[in-house]
Amino acid sequence: MTLGQFIEHMGNNAFYPLFYFFILPVAALLANFMAKGEGHLSPWCIFYSVLIYLSVIPGIFSILLNLYHVFFEKRSIYDMNMMVDVLPLVSMLLTLFLIKKNVDFKDIPGFGKLTGFVGTIAGLMLIFFVLDKMHLIVFSYLPIQWLALTLVIAFFVIRFMTKKVFT
Repeated sequence: MTLGQFIEHMGNNAFYPLFYFFILPVAALLANFMAKGEGHLSPWCIFYSVLIYLSVIPGIFSILLNLYHVFFEKRSIYDMNMMVDVLPLVSMLLTLFLIKKNVDFKDIPGFGKLTGFVGTIAGLMLIFFVLDKMHLIVFSYLPIQWLALTLVIAFFVIRFMTKKVFT
C-alpha cells in the first residue's frame, strides 16, 4: 500500500481516523482527571510522552502534506478531505492543550522543548518532500510501512547526531 492509497483508504473509511484522532484528546483528558498534579511523575509522564508522539507526528505530517498539495500540486483548498487533512491538526492541538493543563512539557522525558521535537519532525518531512519532488528518492510509491520505518530511523539518527554534536 502506497502513501496515496493509505490516505485514500483513510478518507474513504472515516471510522479509523475518527476513532484514532478522537481517542487521543479523550485519553489526555482522562489522564488529567486521574493524575491531577502528578503529571510529572513516572507512569503519567511516560503516558503523556506516548500521547504527544501519537498526536504530533500525524499532525505535523498533515500540515506539511497540505502545504505540499497546495503549493506544489496546485490542489484547491476546497478539495481537502476533512478526515485526513484537518482532523489530525485539530486532534494534535487539542491533545497538546490538554496535556499542557496538567504538566509542563519540560517535565516529560524527551520533550524539554516541544518546539525542537516539532521542528525536527517538520524538517525531516520537509526534506523527504523535497527529495521526492526532485525525484532523487521516490517516497510516494514506497509501501507505507517502509516509509514509516524510514521516517522513524531518520528521526532517531538526527536526534542522536544532534546530541553528539551539541553536547
